Amino acid sequence: MEAMRIGLLELTLHLPGVRSLKEKRGIVKGLLARVRQRFEVSAAEVAYQDQWQSVGLGVALVGNEVGPLQGRLRQVVRFCEMNGEVVVGDYHIEVLP
Repeated sequence: MEAMRIGLLELTLHLPGVRSLKEKRGIVKGLLARVRQRFEVSAAEVAYQDQWQSVGLGVALVGNEVGPLQGRLRQVVRFCEMNGEVVVGDYHIEVLP
């Protein structure tokens, strides 16, 4: 039996032009739903909940090979980069053994 691995993505986003937490939450909720559905991952807002224009997301998935896990998480980053409502700041991908 192959070892199970966990892929993790920490992603910081900037939301230029957002003027309220309500507006931010609407954007984040929609983005998280699209990411979950498209990439079959678990995803949540994990940081900067009280800041209007900053978002910290956590994304996780399970698999047995490092390469495909890293690739899918990079696809999530690219998907967020192509979203017109957010700007990707920093991100970190890690695969746990």
